[in-house]
Amino acid sequence: MSALGVVGGVLQPVVVVAGSPVLVGVMRQIRARLEGRAGAGIWQPWRDLRKLLRKDSLAPRGTSEVFRAAPLVLVATTLVVAVVTPLLTTESAAAGVADLFAVVALLALGTVALALAGLDTGTAFGGMGASREMTIIALVEPTLLVAIFALSVRVGSTNLAAIVTSTLHDPARVISPASLLAAVALIVVIVAETGRLPVDNPSTHLELTMVHEAMVLEYAGPDLAMVELASAMRLTVFLGLLANLFAPWGIATSATPLAIGLGLLVWLGKVTVLGVVLAAGEVFVAKLHLFRVPELLAGSFLLALLAVAASFFLA
Repeated sequence: MSALGVVGGVLQPVVVVAGSPVLVGVMRQIRARLEGRAGAGIWQPWRDLRKLLRKDSLAPRGTSEVFRAAPLVLVATTLVVAVVTPLLTTESAAAGVADLFAVVALLALGTVALALAGLDTGTAFGGMGASREMTIIALVEPTLLVAIFALSVRVGSTNLAAIVTSTLHDPARVISPASLLAAVALIVVIVAETGRLPVDNPSTHLELTMVHEAMVLEYAGPDLAMVELASAMRLTVFLGLLANLFAPWGIATSATPLAIGLGLLVWLGKVTVLGVVLAAGEVFVAKLHLFRVPELLAGSFLLALLAVAASFFLA
């Protein structure tokens, strides 16, 4: 493990934990302004987390340890991904875990844990949300794997740090057909994985349209705070990974303070821009009917397959 990997492994989770609620606040503020509202301010998510942490944890009668462990699993898996993914530096703190398949498995583990918690409550809405989430993840995870695999073909490795480093050294790959197709597929995956419009509405309270919110209705206090923080962290990690896979310029390649500081500022800027674009786009997009969501996700999977084919035949 190099010094650069150690710095990234220590700094990245701190930045993700501290900055993800602010990113959510910025996105909410952008939506509010575009909709003609004043908005609660970019610090409101942190204020909400602080309020939840001061409350008592409550668990529905009859729930098991699955319900209580799900928020911890969700936060822990997201933290591990934040540590090993090349966000601020080109080297990973744990190169073995930074493999594409390991990262996707960790993200899927957190989602499955939350779905099991929704089932464990025994409520109609919890089971409905878990069922919908499993339908979405069954289509999203293969697309995520195939889209990033298309980028790894020319590199000869599924290690995310190797893919980012290779793109940094060969910028022309960004405008190749394989990269463009993979980028579109990955954008759809991020929208679905993070519960954004048009797949899900993170601000809805209509029971028949909820997906993510239906699984967490029974959580309260610190448990709900962990779920909300983990959701914000996943959004930040996904946007950061998207930025570095297709625009890695500015990422730190050495462990000097100047390089690390510049890499941090550039990464924060890229993630903020992507978050603003995503929030602005949601204002003009309506939520899809539930039965139309598989069609959207199947289309993204087809784009990912075309990206793999292009990476082999147009190399």
